[in-house]
Amino acid sequence: MTLAVDIRHDFGGFSLDAKFDAPRGITALFGRSGSGKTSIVRSIAGLIKPVEGIIRVDDRVLQNTSSQTYVPAHLRRMGYVFQDARLFPHKSVRSNLMYGAQFAKGRTAAVGLDDVVELLGLGALLDRHPRTLSGGEAQRVAIGRALLSAPEMILADEPLASLDEARKAEILPYFEALRDETQIPILYVSHSVSEVARLATTVVVLKDGRVIAQGDAATVLGDARVLPTGVRDAGALLEAHIVQQHEDGLTELEAGGVPLFLPRIKGAPREKVRVRIAAQDVILAKEKPDGLSALNIIPGRVRSVRIGDGPGAIVTLETPAGAVLARVTRRSVVRMGLGEGASLYAVVKTVSVAPSDVSGRV
Repeated sequence: MTLAVDIRHDFGGFSLDAKFDAPRGITALFGRSGSGKTSIVRSIAGLIKPVEGIIRVDDRVLQNTSSQTYVPAHLRRMGYVFQDARLFPHKSVRSNLMYGAQFAKGRTAAVGLDDVVELLGLGALLDRHPRTLSGGEAQRVAIGRALLSAPEMILADEPLASLDEARKAEILPYFEALRDETQIPILYVSHSVSEVARLATTVVVLKDGRVIAQGDAATVLGDARVLPTGVRDAGALLEAHIVQQHEDGLTELEAGGVPLFLPRIKGAPREKVRVRIAAQDVILAKEKPDGLSALNIIPGRVRSVRIGDGPGAIVTLETPAGAVLARVTRRSVVRMGLGEGASLYAVVKTVSVAPSDVSGRV
């Protein structure tokens, strides 16, 4: 199932002109506050009527201004998850969940109540009321309610924005489960690079109401020129699997035959994970280092060197583990004679990779 969007709208002081496709998986709308992310989601949901354009889910047209087609919001089959859970305070968790099922209107939901309860870990909450729930628990209920409405797509509008870091860490694995265990596409709005890197299969970057980049997560997040915060958030996404849990608190991974050691992460041997390595946490060496405290040494060749406007540069290495980015100074580029095809080693400190930069179920 693919969502196709090509819309234009003038809000008076801000104009939206966005065109992109969102395939199955999680497509992240990524950009700074005010870049147009929520306006796009509201347009897809039918809460805003763009003055021009087309919105289509596969062959079902939700809006086409040329043919004057417009499907109202309540018929669009979109499950909307807001920043705040918006649960009915007088209803139990079970009743809040079943309220979503009322909107299925005879359609068969991809998941039933029992499936949602298991997927989102809601079994112990069913008889409780919203006032007794934590922010993370309430948001899980809101996600379940959206799933039970038999949606063609989930629209998640910065669903973690109102949560603290501990509650965000609680919710993220459930979005990973939604991505990997259901067939329902998700459009996920965020301005957090760590959330996008952990969850997204496709990334659409927005700036001032325009799409400036779109593609697979690894490619887009590795291009500092299009990231909302520039080189500070540039980094690589590596696909790996768990090899062993060591007694000293480290987890050993393997990515393309290259061993990687990270602080303990949950998972069993052979379980797949995605690891984000920030470009600013990578050191480059022309010869394989010896006697360093860093445990992760990845061999590769230079694919490209992008010189920035200031004193910095981004070097992209092709390695057996995948593309690795390093943020270095222009002086280092000159001093080391870095150019396309040069053999190098990327050095990554084990403790520089935060738990939030590792995701499972890829």
